[in-house]
Amino acid sequence: MSMTIAEKILADHSGKKEVRPGEYVWARIDGTAIGLSTPSQLAKSNVDKFWDPDRVYAVEDHYALPPTSDAANFSVSVRQIVKKYGVKNFFEYGRHGIAHEIYPQNGYVSPGDLIASVDSHTTSYGCFNVAACGINEEAPYVLANGQLWFRVPSTIKFVITGEYPGPDKFIVGMDIMLRILGEYGSTVGLYRSVEFHGPAVHEMSMASRFSIANLGAEIGAKFAIFPCDEKTLAFLDGKMKRPPNPVSPDPDAHYEAIHHIDLTHMPPYVACPHDPSNSVPVSDVEPKHVKIDQAFIGSCTSGRKEDFEMAARILQGRKVHNDVRLIATPASQLVWRECLREGIWETFADAGALVTHSGCGLCGGWHMGLLGDGEVSISTTPRNFQGRQGSPTASIYLANAATVAASAIEGYITDPREFL
Repeated sequence: MSMTIAEKILADHSGKKEVRPGEYVWARIDGTAIGLSTPSQLAKSNVDKFWDPDRVYAVEDHYALPPTSDAANFSVSVRQIVKKYGVKNFFEYGRHGIAHEIYPQNGYVSPGDLIASVDSHTTSYGCFNVAACGINEEAPYVLANGQLWFRVPSTIKFVITGEYPGPDKFIVGMDIMLRILGEYGSTVGLYRSVEFHGPAVHEMSMASRFSIANLGAEIGAKFAIFPCDEKTLAFLDGKMKRPPNPVSPDPDAHYEAIHHIDLTHMPPYVACPHDPSNSVPVSDVEPKHVKIDQAFIGSCTSGRKEDFEMAARILQGRKVHNDVRLIATPASQLVWRECLREGIWETFADAGALVTHSGCGLCGGWHMGLLGDGEVSISTTPRNFQGRQGSPTASIYLANAATVAASAIEGYITDPREFL
C-alpha cells in the first residue's frame, strides 16, 4: 500500500508495515513537554516518574516574566516538577524563549519524528518533516508511558507553485497561510494531515515554512508537514539529539484532496476580526483607512530574525506614528541576540518601538501590551479571536511583519509594498 508522510511515520512508530486512514494505532512518542495544564494534571494523577526525562522539555514562556502572583506560583510548580521528575531540558531565563522556537534549537525534533506535546501550535514542528500534534488531557499519560493512541488521519496536499516572492518583496509564509485560510476556511484541515509540496516550497526559508506549519493549527490540522530537504537538514545540523530519518510520500500516495496555490502576483494578506479565516488581500483593507492603536511583531508564528529584518527595512529612518504603539517580541533570546548584533533593535528603538524579552505574553492576552476597549491592533500572531489580547470590544488584524511595520508608520493598515 502506498502511504503519505503521516501514514509512514505512524506506521513506523506503531511497529506496522502500513496503516490506513481511520485505523487506530498505539504509537511511541519521540518527545513531549510540560505546559500550562501539566502541574494541575500531574497533581491529580498517580504518575511517579516520566518514561524518559531526556525527552521531556519545559519552559515558562506564557507567563514570562510572571505578571501576577498566580503566574509566579505556576512558575514555582513548573520548577518543582522539573526537579521531582529529573527533567534536564528546562530553559530558564537567559536561554529563554517561546517553546516552539527554542525546542528545535535544542534537539527536540529530528526529521521523521512523532511529537505529541502540549499547546495547539505544536504543529509548527512539521516544517522539520515531523508529525507533530498538540495534546492536553493526554499529557500525563504520555509523560508516564511515552506513547499515545491515534486515529490515522486522511491527508490533503497543498501544491505551491509560481515564484516565491519572499521577504525581499514583503510576502512570506504567513501570507500564504492567510490566503489558504481565506480561500479554504478554518476547517479544511480538520483532523487531517496536511502536506505542503511544490517548487515554491523549496524556495522558502525555514522561517516561512515554520509560519505555515504553525498556522496549521488554525485550519484544524492534526499534522502540518513539509518534505525534508537540504535547508531542513542545514537548520538542524548540530542540534539534533536523534539521527534524522527523512520521510517522503510514495509517488502514488492517496490524498483526500489536492489543492493548488499559485503565488504569481500574490499580494500580502490581512486577516480581519475576529477569525484568521476572515482573510483578504491587504489591498481590500487599505482603502478603508483602518486606524490602528497598536502594532505587534512577534509570537511563535512570526518572531524570527527574518520577520524583524523585513520590518527594519521599513522602519529605517522613519518614526512610528504618534498614535501607535509598536511592540517587538522575539521568539527566543537567541533571536534577540541575533537582532542585537545586526543592529535591528537599534533601528526599532530609533523608530520609537518597544523591544521586549522573548515570550508569549501579548499573543494570548496574558500581559505585555493588552488592548483596551475599542482599540485596534495589527499583529503577526496566529489568532485574532474576540478578546484574545485584552478587551472583548477590541479588534485584532493579522498580517506579516512588513505589513505591521508599514501600518505602524502610517497609523492605519498599509500595504508594505509601498515602501519597496
